[in-house]
Amino acid sequence: HVTAVELPSASIFLLPGSGIKLVIGNASLNIDMNWNVRTWMFKDSGRGTVHISKVFVTAIFSTPLDNTSPMSISLTSCRTTSGDIDIKLNGKS
Repeated sequence: HVTAVELPSASIFLLPGSGIKLVIGNASLNIDMNWNVRTWMFKDSGRGTVHISKVFVTAIFSTPLDNTSPMSISLTSCRTTSGDIDIKLNGKS
């Protein structure tokens, strides 16, 4: 499960006539997890952590401009990059 999220730089821009642009820069994320492996030779399990940093996201959402349909938002474009991923696994063996 996600234990921490940091968004040091986040901006929202209105795109006249078309929608919204969301830009997130240099974000980070921590995840705690349980893991297990079972094969015919051995089995093991434990806990692990994942730290993802230097995450950059640009997303564009479109909003219909007609007043005849209910309000809706659609994701029309999304680009994500992550710089560093650190995985640590602790096991019983």
